[in-house]
Amino acid sequence: MVTNPAPTRPASRDDPLITGLVTRARNGDQQAWNALVEQYAPLIWSICRRYRLEAADAADTAQTVWLKLVDHLDSLRDPAALPGWLATTARRECASTAHAARRSGGAGRALAAGAIPDDHTQAVEEHLLAAERHAALREAFEQLPPDCQQLLALLLHDPPPSYAEISARLGIPAGSIGPRRRRCLDKLRRHPAITALINAGT
Repeated sequence: MVTNPAPTRPASRDDPLITGLVTRARNGDQQAWNALVEQYAPLIWSICRRYRLEAADAADTAQTVWLKLVDHLDSLRDPAALPGWLATTARRECASTAHAARRSGGAGRALAAGAIPDDHTQAVEEHLLAAERHAALREAFEQLPPDCQQLLALLLHDPPPSYAEISARLGIPAGSIGPRRRRCLDKLRRHPAITALINAGT
């Protein structure tokens, strides 16, 4: 049983240790698995707190999330995406548990105050999810065609160059920049990494 963890240092999705730990855990390395649990248990518990589950329900929900990770560890497309996967799975399981508790007439007592400070748990979750969004965007951007990468990179400058400057630098008509920008952004939104984030937020 995974117990209420002590706060730990948040890790970003870009942390190379994440991929290494996932790879080792896939190969049956118990120390790597323990390290993953230690690293991300605070994230799962922070989400349980936000759903105000009873302590026993929160513990069971956290355990369910880890069991699901065991089942999906080998099929995790991007090992570095683990924080986002855990957060999404924890939210779904917490929502299911909270719904079941309401249907059964449970009072829904909150987790004990002080188990994990609210400011810390919120910072942990926000840090991990911000890193997840950043890395997903970078992954999708890097798989765009080179002309889209060049155009969007120019448009992201602060301040952005004028359409006339972009036209001269890329050798394309100024009138085509707007439609090209829309097509490139549509390709970006359709990338699986971005689609997964959009679906997780709905």
